[in-house]
Amino acid sequence: MAAVGRRHRAFIGSFTAAGGPGLVTAEVRPDTGALALTGRLGTVPDPSYLALSPDGDMLYAVSETAEGAVAAYRVGGDKPEPAGPPVPVGGGPTHLTLHAGHVLTADYGSGSVTAVPLRPDGSLAAAPSGVLRHTGSGPHERRQRGPHAHQVQPAPGGRWIVSVDLGTDSVRVCTLDGGVPALHREIALRPGSGPRHLAFHPDGEHAYVLNELTPTVTVCLWDADGGSLKPLAEVPVLPGAPAGDAYPSGIVVSPDGRFVWTATRGEDVLSVLAVQGDALRLAGTVPCGGHWPRALAEHDGFLYCANERSGDVTWFDVRDRTRLPRYDGSVEVAAAACVVFG
Repeated sequence: MAAVGRRHRAFIGSFTAAGGPGLVTAEVRPDTGALALTGRLGTVPDPSYLALSPDGDMLYAVSETAEGAVAAYRVGGDKPEPAGPPVPVGGGPTHLTLHAGHVLTADYGSGSVTAVPLRPDGSLAAAPSGVLRHTGSGPHERRQRGPHAHQVQPAPGGRWIVSVDLGTDSVRVCTLDGGVPALHREIALRPGSGPRHLAFHPDGEHAYVLNELTPTVTVCLWDADGGSLKPLAEVPVLPGAPAGDAYPSGIVVSPDGRFVWTATRGEDVLSVLAVQGDALRLAGTVPCGGHWPRALAEHDGFLYCANERSGDVTWFDVRDRTRLPRYDGSVEVAAAACVVFG
């Protein structure tokens, strides 16, 4: 019965500096996908990105501040409980993941990837075990003066980790030997594209890099043996030139691998791209139901969007064969930044 309870929980991160409540918990109705808020926990500032342990008993959060930290919570009971003090990781962490007994953070402000060991009980070690500092810049005068690591995640097969850097227009493939992230290969993308997040296809052979400074997705082939990406093409996520601001943010591949969903801030739309072998085709867009969609997540046939500036999380039914999102509802969460399920 405990596993069933875990399956129908959601955790929402928000920006406390913009009036958000911090970490929010919710119940999920599996038949409708609806979220019902159940509590909040404001122990760290700006928990903008979250990740759950595989067993669902531990939750990890970045603290996206100038100092930067990562925090751990026990969530096996009725409400999250802090599992020790936050651990400093560097400036402005925007993303984190779990890999090989460590929490890895992508530190946007300092342009680095930090590894923090996990203790046997899932809590964090007192200090990081290693840091990989990115180097380089890009042509965008304001946004690319230096490196800005925006995302880090394991690659299919478990041998490599990849970090996406908006400031250097590149994706780095890394190892984590002895708890120290080390560069294996850096793959250059188009200058000025501003890569933000990457999502792998379920086949383990394709990857899609969402670009923030241009509203496009870069389609890549993934070589798991050699630890390398091969960019193939850039595909627009909007049907025409944007009327104003257009900053893509979140990307999710459908569980069946037939579609890719993206969110674009400013335009405030969700895009549906059909997977066609080594290519993507824009199939349509729908309103995100709020303003400034920062992150997307899929769970049991529903797509969830954290809308930062309108202060809500919206959800969409994507069980139709077209996977075109159909708006179903929303819940208020000020300065919402992300949502995860477990």
